[in-house]
Amino acid sequence: MHCDVNVLFAELWQDYIKMTPSAANIHQLLGDGADIINDHIALRTFNIASVNLAVLAKHFIAIGYVDCGDYHFEKKKLVAKHFEHPDPSQPKVFISELMVEEFSPQLQATVKGLVAQMDVSAVTADNFLYSGRHWDLDLATYQALLAESEYAAWVAALGYRANHFTVSINDLPDFDDIESVNLKLKEAGFILNSAGGEVKGSKAVLLEQSSTMADRMVVKFSDAELEIPSCFYEFAKRYPLENGKLYTGFVAASADKIFESTNAM
Repeated sequence: MHCDVNVLFAELWQDYIKMTPSAANIHQLLGDGADIINDHIALRTFNIASVNLAVLAKHFIAIGYVDCGDYHFEKKKLVAKHFEHPDPSQPKVFISELMVEEFSPQLQATVKGLVAQMDVSAVTADNFLYSGRHWDLDLATYQALLAESEYAAWVAALGYRANHFTVSINDLPDFDDIESVNLKLKEAGFILNSAGGEVKGSKAVLLEQSSTMADRMVVKFSDAELEIPSCFYEFAKRYPLENGKLYTGFVAASADKIFESTNAM
């Protein structure tokens, strides 16, 4: 496991931009060459013991992160936690897991079969959180998973990596609100996730979020190639609590719609 938080996030970022070439263009568009502050990243997994949320979280706990919130997404059959570092300048981490036992016997068997192909030592390797797929997967199996759960199909096809990074709108020098960020993105030709509206959340819940729809990339399966959604970029505007400090949590109703950024359009 990594012992340096900055090295870990640098590696996660390098993997992410390979999957999400649009992120580099958005950096230039919104930052005009200046640094972009990352509000949080998100990772996905299955609730199978060897690769569950807690297994991924160990990599962050080892460098100082602590558990700060629990979330449940009933319709998508997901649970999640978010983690924060004692240094508030470090990005927050949002990890979700699919409750595999709530799906069909076919999906359960498929997911267990995929995870069983993994080398047991893989989950503790330095590069695990950006190591990608660890199993053979044919196109028919991917499509069968997709018919039941977009989330399951995404993890099966793309494996372990940051599902998205998030621009902190609060730290952008040239933008004060999420609407102006969204407008700039649309004017530049980026397609936003409109599920539940382009802006998820509100000032009343202390967090507003929007996101692009995921880039698309050709993925190699064991018997074919197919262009599928990869990763996306999110944008977050946080509002202060009564004590004046910015809210650092997440809003489940908003996150539920953000998940749909990797849906095939």
